[in-house]
Amino acid sequence: IHYFPILYISLLRAYAIIAILPHFKNQIPRKMKGFVSVFVVLVLCGCAVAKECTNIPTQSHTLMYELLSSKNETWKEEMMSHFHLTPTDESAWADLLPRKFLSERQQHDWAVMYKKIKNMGVFQSPEGFLKDVPLEDVRLHEYSIHGIAQQTNLEYLLMFDVDRLIWSFRKTAGLPTPAAPYGGWEEPGCELRGHFVGHYLSASALMWASTQNDNLKQKMTSLVAGLSACQEKIGTGYLSAFPSEFFDRVEAIKGVWAPYYTIHKILAGLLDQYTFAGNSHALNVVTWMVDYFYNRVQNVITKYTINRHYQSLNQETGGMNDVLYRLYSITEDSKHMLLAQLFDKPCFLGLLAVQANDIADMHANTHIPIVVGSQRRYEITGDPLSKDIGTFFMETINSSHSYATGGTSVGEFWRDPKRIADTLKTTENEESCTTYNMLKVSRHLFRWTKEVSYADYYERALINGVLSIQRGTDPGVMIYMLPLGLGVSKAITFHGWGTPFDTFWCCYGTGIESFSKLGDSIYFEEEGKNPTLYVIQYISSSFNWKSGKLLLNQTVVPAASWDPYLRVTFTFSPFEKVLSDDENTWSALNFRLPTWTSLDGAKGILNGETLSLPAPGNYLSITRQWSASDNLTLQLPLTTRTEAIKDDRPEYASIHAILYGPYLLAGHTLGGDWDLKSGANTSEWITPIPESYNSQLVSFSQFFENSTFVLVNSNQSLGMQKFPESGTDLALQATFRLVPKESSSKFSTLADANDRSVMLEPFDLPGMNVIHQGADKPLLIVDSSDGKPSSVFLVVPGLDGRNETISLESQSDKGCYVYSGLSSSAGVKLSCKSDSDATFNQATSFISQKGLSQYNALSFVAKGLNRNFLLEPLFSFRDEHYTVYFNLKG
Repeated sequence: IHYFPILYISLLRAYAIIAILPHFKNQIPRKMKGFVSVFVVLVLCGCAVAKECTNIPTQSHTLMYELLSSKNETWKEEMMSHFHLTPTDESAWADLLPRKFLSERQQHDWAVMYKKIKNMGVFQSPEGFLKDVPLEDVRLHEYSIHGIAQQTNLEYLLMFDVDRLIWSFRKTAGLPTPAAPYGGWEEPGCELRGHFVGHYLSASALMWASTQNDNLKQKMTSLVAGLSACQEKIGTGYLSAFPSEFFDRVEAIKGVWAPYYTIHKILAGLLDQYTFAGNSHALNVVTWMVDYFYNRVQNVITKYTINRHYQSLNQETGGMNDVLYRLYSITEDSKHMLLAQLFDKPCFLGLLAVQANDIADMHANTHIPIVVGSQRRYEITGDPLSKDIGTFFMETINSSHSYATGGTSVGEFWRDPKRIADTLKTTENEESCTTYNMLKVSRHLFRWTKEVSYADYYERALINGVLSIQRGTDPGVMIYMLPLGLGVSKAITFHGWGTPFDTFWCCYGTGIESFSKLGDSIYFEEEGKNPTLYVIQYISSSFNWKSGKLLLNQTVVPAASWDPYLRVTFTFSPFEKVLSDDENTWSALNFRLPTWTSLDGAKGILNGETLSLPAPGNYLSITRQWSASDNLTLQLPLTTRTEAIKDDRPEYASIHAILYGPYLLAGHTLGGDWDLKSGANTSEWITPIPESYNSQLVSFSQFFENSTFVLVNSNQSLGMQKFPESGTDLALQATFRLVPKESSSKFSTLADANDRSVMLEPFDLPGMNVIHQGADKPLLIVDSSDGKPSSVFLVVPGLDGRNETISLESQSDKGCYVYSGLSSSAGVKLSCKSDSDATFNQATSFISQKGLSQYNALSFVAKGLNRNFLLEPLFSFRDEHYTVYFNLKG
């Protein structure tokens, strides 16, 4: 029974091939017919010879890079000894099987499936899927958060030099190598070199479709031409940045760093150049490459066994099956279909086929692309098992292995199901590549089913898992892992922030792709009598809907904590004037009502008329002849809510994340405090920060010791530190809110605070105030609820007489001022003026400027047991420390 998952997939593959043989009997080369026959016999007769599906340590990209860079030969030898297990070893045999016994019910289910497969016959390509809209017909609004992220990525893509990108390809081909190679994982000594070039091909094609940028078009066209020249020089169809001997090591079951992974990136990139940029030359390069690898795989199976081929794939191969199924959908060449199936991973798909939640300890990003390939197989062949595999896999991840971001994995691997709390002890959470690929899984499922839950997942993972990996608007600065533990920082992980030209981790490649296709899942079409459009993401954009003969413009008001609604407006511009009602100009639009909203306060208004809305989780459907005068507005309530961590142990029942609509909120914190004083209604302990508060934010600076210093809060006291970079903890600590003493007072600008009584609230410690303890004693930070008069200061003109400075005089101790001592080593204190001392005047005079940190529009305050927390969306954090999961104590 343990072999059933593998047997099932193997039989399914064989029957699928048998089914397509009659169709291709006149197209299959004579040599290939023999290969196919051998393959089918081997599968049917040798399927009980199980294949390895191990998770050796060297599947980790991080570890493999460290290993190959190390000079410790003893460590290398020991680690490489685990690269593949010996098939005759008892432990190897154990790892060939599912690690959990199948139940009697599963045995019965298998028997039923086996009978079905015997009578399956030829699959039919399924119909009724939603269609992708052309990416070139979607344009993001420039100043939306998605538009800004796209522009940042475009700037990065334009920074690359083609000669440097292609350096290792030319070296491998024996061509001249002008310029110098890039560093990091693209340096000439790195075995994974070339992978980023493949990603760049995909990203540039997607970005060109999204922006039509001419400079980018020139770069990517030159890149394709350069790669083609390398392939021509080699002359066999082979193309890569490393020699073909790497595949000799693969086939000999010897250690090497995932060469098929890189080949997948190159193939996918070239195919994207053909699909999205119309470069037919790129398709020629792809088909020649695939011919080469078809022959290699054929030789392995002929010389050894098909099992030997599967053993050689016991490492990360990317989405080889996916790209080959894609290629088959274009060429209809049966070789491409067969080779795609040979890159399915039976020992993994078999587990999913019998719905065994047994993916613990598997390398996540090795296996998610295989599921994506299986989904592509279903779309092409109609194979129902491939459909079930994708559906079950998504359920497994969402129920047992996902974070509140929608992401998955820890240290690149999956761990035990529903034990996410254990993963918060490390900073190596949510590998960015896995989010990129999980979005593909959910996208396929949505196109098949139209289920709102899949669109909701896509929205959550895109906002929190993808937008969070860029460092603001810094081109080419991204992260590998997204830390989600207690008091973590994106800047302080094993990898930290990358650099534009000396990093090139796997997640840099998927990152530049993600930010190049932000517009590809907003709109989907449905074929039918009348043009039908699904609007599933609320992202400011325009869509040139050709089949609907309509230009649709979507404008989303940026969400804000003080306005508890997502507000979206749609306007319409028909291509041509409707002449009569007899013309077929009716079209249907379906607008997603996400599950995170509610009907209470929800509105849909079309031309001033209020529409009846269905329950969240459904679509608002409108069919009409759209005109230029039509105006549709949606108002969807946004509320804060908590979501339990995916951990079913009672001791972790109180651990929750906080969300506002689709936005995951994180709390600014440097320490280990994560206790919140929760209640039944989140509005009782989570409150929005008013829009006006940004006008009250200020930073105080002085110049001494040949540097500019700022007033900062640190460990419940005040001091002076050198002027910090934005997006850092120190920038937060150098920002204060001037709280008017009189509640009726309002500050629209910092100048309004002059001659006013104020309290100083540290930016990252809402509800705390700066107080003094009397003359010559340090200033402290305490809870504002004590109401002590020592917390009130009067903003007066700077004692040094300069127009640009102010001084802070104690209201309770007249003549005493906040005093820095013009020193970074001494604490800030209250000091009283006794004479006209120039040094005293300078040390009590500060330049007040706009706060170095500003509240995000989605900022909240959460009440804690020991302190309050400033909550802001995870995607807005740069180097600051934060906590995502909190311990709720009622």
